[in-house]
Amino acid sequence: MRTIQFREAICEAMSEEMRRDESVYLMGEEVAEYNGAYKASKGMLDEFGADRVIDTPIAELGFGGIGVGSTMTGLRPIIEYMTFNFSLVGIDQIINNAAKIRQMSGGQFPCPIVFRGPTGSAGQLGATHSQAFENWFANTPGLKVVVPSNPYDAKGLLKAAIRDNDPVIFMESEQMYGDKGEVPDGEYVLPIGVADIKREGKDVTIVSFGKIIKEAYKAADQLAEEGISCEIIDLRTVRPLDKEAIFESVRKTNRLVILEEAWPFGNVSTEITYQVQAHCFDHLDAPIQRINTADTPAPYSPVLLKEWLPNSDDVVNAVRKVMYK
Repeated sequence: MRTIQFREAICEAMSEEMRRDESVYLMGEEVAEYNGAYKASKGMLDEFGADRVIDTPIAELGFGGIGVGSTMTGLRPIIEYMTFNFSLVGIDQIINNAAKIRQMSGGQFPCPIVFRGPTGSAGQLGATHSQAFENWFANTPGLKVVVPSNPYDAKGLLKAAIRDNDPVIFMESEQMYGDKGEVPDGEYVLPIGVADIKREGKDVTIVSFGKIIKEAYKAADQLAEEGISCEIIDLRTVRPLDKEAIFESVRKTNRLVILEEAWPFGNVSTEITYQVQAHCFDHLDAPIQRINTADTPAPYSPVLLKEWLPNSDDVVNAVRKVMYK
């Protein structure tokens, strides 16, 4: 198996699907001439031409609406946002059109569209460019929300998203595009809605997704030296949520810590906490611990940003708490 970057896995997934299906096209800011803001579409303009790899103005509402409308003519667009912070300008097209077309048309119009781009903090980008919106979109019936954490998952899940007949929000990270991982040479597609146990353990379950899961790995290594065995579940998909994978793990470990890069009020970890207490209450030996960002806009100062973001020390402390250590 070869080792490639996250951005290369994204590019391969899009290119393979465009070769397979002529109805698939890519549209967004700087996706063509510039090879993508993060070089995730490098070489695609040369291969597929300007009719299928389309540069847009800085007009998210406009090109998002074009994408949604094009699904009604039989096309399968991939809409790239330079960051999901910019999706707020075009969110009406996602929430009020893409997510609702199938129902409002009585099933006559599926909406096979992928909205993709980076989410969450990417360093010193300030309060308006460092927000995580996974829970916003996951709150909307009709949308699927995918948040991969590594190149292998990214490629397999993006191919599945492009083939899906419903709208998919596919969220990446500017800080992961250079990450390297093993990816098969051959064809593979990963199912949407299936979590993955990245590390097996017996003492505590840690649930996370996206780039912040790296902090869980660091914490698990440290805790192993203390004799604490952590099971790490990567959700990969926020909606649909693989609740059974979480339940099965909690019934084994009897303890749960949830790590999420998002504000603490009404987020994904809140939903997981509810589902586990509703279905696994008698298996819990300690209250569930959630780890989130501070409940403030993201700071610009690197010193404050370090305090704002969850880290491996936070995970270690939460695990010790549920272990009563």
